[in-house]
Amino acid sequence: MDTRRLLRTFAIGIGTAGLLISGCSGSGSSPNASAAGTAAPEGLSTYYTQKLSWRDCGVEGFECTAMKAPRDYDQPDDGDIDLAVSRKKATGPGKRIGSLLVNPGGPGGSAIGYLQGYAALGYPAPVRARYDMVAIDPRGVARSEPVECLTGKEMDAYTQVDQTPDDDAEVRKLTAAFEKFATGCETRSGEILPYVSTVDTARDMDVLRALLGDEKLHYVGASYGTFLGATYADLFPQRAGRLVLDGAMDPSLKAIDMNRDQTAGFEGAFQSFAADCVKQPECPLGTTSTADAAAALKQLFKDLDAKPIPTGDDRELTESLATTGVIAAMYDEAAWPQLREALEGAQRSDGSGLLSLADSYYERGPNGKYENLMFANAAVNCLDLPPAFDGPDAVEKAVPDFEKASPVFGRGFAWASLNCAYWPTKATGTPHRTEAKGAAPIVVVGTTRDPATPYKWSEALAEQLSSGTLLTYEGDGHTAYGRGSDCIDTAINTYLLEGTPPTDGKKCT
Repeated sequence: MDTRRLLRTFAIGIGTAGLLISGCSGSGSSPNASAAGTAAPEGLSTYYTQKLSWRDCGVEGFECTAMKAPRDYDQPDDGDIDLAVSRKKATGPGKRIGSLLVNPGGPGGSAIGYLQGYAALGYPAPVRARYDMVAIDPRGVARSEPVECLTGKEMDAYTQVDQTPDDDAEVRKLTAAFEKFATGCETRSGEILPYVSTVDTARDMDVLRALLGDEKLHYVGASYGTFLGATYADLFPQRAGRLVLDGAMDPSLKAIDMNRDQTAGFEGAFQSFAADCVKQPECPLGTTSTADAAAALKQLFKDLDAKPIPTGDDRELTESLATTGVIAAMYDEAAWPQLREALEGAQRSDGSGLLSLADSYYERGPNGKYENLMFANAAVNCLDLPPAFDGPDAVEKAVPDFEKASPVFGRGFAWASLNCAYWPTKATGTPHRTEAKGAAPIVVVGTTRDPATPYKWSEALAEQLSSGTLLTYEGDGHTAYGRGSDCIDTAINTYLLEGTPPTDGKKCT
């Protein structure tokens, strides 16, 4: 897998499990908050002045440590949470600017996996020369007290449940699956579920900033990582340094609007894939028009709904797994050849290709074990916003709007949006404008045909932020930095190294 594919994979939080690094050992120390020159918030001085013990990670060039944060920031005496941190020190030459915190999104993506597998190795050399590259796995994610919900076998069953129910019996089966998922999370991780919100993680980032000895937080966040970065800037505008928010989310949207926008985004990505596919000598969806390609894909899904096909695994390829496999390939046009091959295989009753794509999306390893991406994803999303729907009747009413947004994916996306209705912990967040008044210039990057974070979200966030500046990549795929555009990379590198943001509205191809 090349670095471009690595960035795409990690940036959406579906990184390859084999690239995630575990285990740290060794010794070292770090400066305390006084070096950062900022006072700790009331009642939190113990956390802002703790000593970090840096140890060798067992991965060349990287150090690891753990920091403590209050489980509940409103009741800091009620117990701690341990958070994993890793860094790769600035390589030089040039004067060190500070620490550059990175987050790949998800929510649920391992920031340490992203750091060690790509960012600290694949970010432009001048950036790595002058910044310590740093990552913290957010609370509930990967190495930081991960949320757990289902066993591997249970998760296999969950991913195969029909998400386009055709009758009351199938609706009951789907809602039972959502309920079992939520109950599993409560049973295995109930103590942490109320405390994994984006606001909590943003506050953890400020503790880390102080412990690293930085007066300002410098940050690159992709996808959901943009919401995390914007939240940090809103909470601590005077401490926000050079922030790059790539593939932005719009914090002002309700869950139903966000889900419907994403539905349209994936439809747009499929149209781009289909337009490319029908030009190929052997497109498995036909060679005449995008409309025919869409019809062919819908027919494949319908056939799989009626009769799943073998995969060479003990699992069959169901409609739901096939849909997930197609969606996984929509994040990056570099995956389109793999998708064409997988679709051709499915038409020969070989579901292995689409199953492999689906497994990558779900972070399922060859041994049948799942990383905690999907568990943390639900835990954070269901805490950050009230549910899109309160029950099946509400979904049925909304299906026509979702199908209008995407004739191919709409019905499945509508039903998938029901999951938070059964969540055991009440949402603490609400849709809101995020302005970060008083923050230094913040660069918001949007890709015009981004499926997961539609371009209009980047426009909206740049408008909301009092110091936001919009940088546009006219192209396909999810996120833009490091994906082959010299124009984008130069603009972001200049901002990170010199502090000069691109002109608001700058466009790149």
